[in-house]
Amino acid sequence: MGGTGPASAQEALSRATTHLLSLQSSEGWWKGDLETNVTMDAEDLLLRQFLGIRDEELTKATAEWIRSQQRDDGTWSTFYGGPAELSTTVEAYVALKLAGDDPGAPHMQAAARHIRDSGGIAATRVFTRIWLALFGWWPWERLPEMPPEIMFLPRWLPLNIYAFGCWARQTIVPLTVVSAHRPVRPAPFALTELHTDPANPFPQRPLAPPTSWDGIFERLDKFLHAYHRRAVRPLRRVALAQAARWIVERQEADGCWGGIQPPAVYSLIALHLQGYELEHPVMQAGLAAFDRFTVHTEDGMRWLEACQSPVWDTCLATIALVDAGVGADHPALVSAVDWMIGEEITRRGDWSVRRPSLAPGGWAFEFENDNYPDIDDTAEVVLALRRVAHPDPGRVSGAVGRAVDWNLGMQSKNGAWGAFDVDNTSTLPNKLPFCDFGEVVDPPSADVTAHVVEMLAEVGMADDPRTRRGVQWLLRDQEEDGSWFGRWGTNYIYGTGSVLPALVAAGLPDDHPAIRRAVRWLEDRQNADGGWGEDMRSYEDPKNWAGRGDSTASQTAWALMALLAAGEGPQGRANPAVERGVDWLVRTQLPEGTWDEPQFTGTGFPWDFSINYHLYRLVFPVTALGRYLNGTPGIGTLAGSLPRIGAAR
Repeated sequence: MGGTGPASAQEALSRATTHLLSLQSSEGWWKGDLETNVTMDAEDLLLRQFLGIRDEELTKATAEWIRSQQRDDGTWSTFYGGPAELSTTVEAYVALKLAGDDPGAPHMQAAARHIRDSGGIAATRVFTRIWLALFGWWPWERLPEMPPEIMFLPRWLPLNIYAFGCWARQTIVPLTVVSAHRPVRPAPFALTELHTDPANPFPQRPLAPPTSWDGIFERLDKFLHAYHRRAVRPLRRVALAQAARWIVERQEADGCWGGIQPPAVYSLIALHLQGYELEHPVMQAGLAAFDRFTVHTEDGMRWLEACQSPVWDTCLATIALVDAGVGADHPALVSAVDWMIGEEITRRGDWSVRRPSLAPGGWAFEFENDNYPDIDDTAEVVLALRRVAHPDPGRVSGAVGRAVDWNLGMQSKNGAWGAFDVDNTSTLPNKLPFCDFGEVVDPPSADVTAHVVEMLAEVGMADDPRTRRGVQWLLRDQEEDGSWFGRWGTNYIYGTGSVLPALVAAGLPDDHPAIRRAVRWLEDRQNADGGWGEDMRSYEDPKNWAGRGDSTASQTAWALMALLAAGEGPQGRANPAVERGVDWLVRTQLPEGTWDEPQFTGTGFPWDFSINYHLYRLVFPVTALGRYLNGTPGIGTLAGSLPRIGAAR
């Protein structure tokens, strides 16, 4: 492909724009596949085995996928190119054995050998051992206890269910039911080959010092185990009934819970244990939801999305297309706005526990998740709506106004924004022995705060005191090296790519010291090939991995978006780093107009749960190339059809 320069960049942008438009659904939305790791597929088979509904055709197709993801050393990782991960490897091994794979086969022996060398089943995370306990492969007595009586804790007490992030809350409540019942289905086979010492398969772990947080909670866990044996039965029955009712009340219209896999699988198990037959409408709808999460490959394999991202993908695609030069009144964009407005959530969800008087108005990530609209999607949807010249501007303006009010009402006391809740910052939930599966609280983050600040600037509220508090928080949150930590994308490149456009939109001059430090950091992290990339290991080892990794299309685009916002583009300082980045995008584009990106650049839980959004490789390069060629969008003048919210208040 041709070298750098406006002509070749324009050709690449034209191909990418055409391809992106071709992916829109007839209903107006975009959705790329959301790829995670094989625990989704392994747990699907285990769920169906537990419920007695596993069939061989589905099992065979799923097993083919799991085998295809096995590393050369016999293990599985949680992201492309990542290291072996013990719990993932155990779950994949068990799923393949369930599918009939011979434990003596080379690929199974290699996996079992790694598992033993890494400490065996005893060293896996709590969630993995819960799945094994369902079939008697691990004793319930050796799992951390989480009693359903947690439902009775008032909201002002630590460790009540609303002290957890929404994703953890929805997972923990059904698991309290499962933990109380402690079911054991007949094991279809033994797993002795996965223990380091078959004579002592369930070794006791030594207690941490009693003066440490770990020691305190480990001793609390011993007390809860004792309580389980002596629980007041009428009280336990009431707690279980309340938990089941809480679960049922939060089932979404599509049958899922929270639009994500963990709450869904555990809710189905919990309700079944509470007496819900498989024929019950709640159970039928829940199982049917997994069919919509299923991806079938051309060669007959089957894998599950952990979640679906149509609202997020649609607002990002809309922003990208307008920035690329597609007319603001293009029918595809009008259709997208119609669909997004139809997805607005106008009912109260769990967020209202902390904000009972706040009027609703926002968007969730998924097709159906009315209980949990999120601040990040809402901010980006507003930016998308403001870019389109819709024939009914009053309808759009009303949705934008409600969204702005809701996001402002969700500002945390430190001036920043989390993803789903206000001031969800307690450190205690993460210290529970039960909670070793990733981040379980929802503190404010730089990327979400930046998107809200950018949105507020766009609607004319750059000088509002609440916006300025957000800006000041972002300035305080900057890393010493000039970058920002990315909570929901990988990682410092994502954080920096989110914050710089927001700060400039909010009025900071591009020669501000914070912006200059960030520009220097991005220049330093550019790869020799001209692109940018960052490996997931930056969450665990920022010293060696922050801003370091193979060049990817999405991360190169994030870096370019930041540099362009900071005035480093052809209309500004004409920074050679920008030209090299654009050249990398041009050179690596595929003939159909997209880019190859097997790397994972999205984040569910930092390090613990990584995501490959299959549309990221397209929407962000379109945005970056569009801004390179057309300039960054002017604040408050994107579509020219909506009032500046701040000017009217």
